[in-house]
Amino acid sequence: MNQDNIVNQFFKQFNQAFVPGVQTLGDEVQTQMRTAMASAFQKMDLVTREEFDIQQAVLQRSREKLDALEQQVSELEASIKQLSA
Repeated sequence: MNQDNIVNQFFKQFNQAFVPGVQTLGDEVQTQMRTAMASAFQKMDLVTREEFDIQQAVLQRSREKLDALEQQVSELEASIKQLSA
């Protein structure tokens, strides 16, 4: 869910809480809160779920490669020890 969807869902629920006679006040408060929330979101270092999942997959592949390289180094060290003995 992106930031706009989160904000829109919040304000949908927020507006439903107001009685119809107070809708003008609700619109004004909504405008102010939307501005404040947008500012807060911009200050945060947020990523989308899709971006997070992609980075998680990249990290997993990197981890697997690192594990394979560590295994190769261990095997090479063992071979060197055998040749030295």
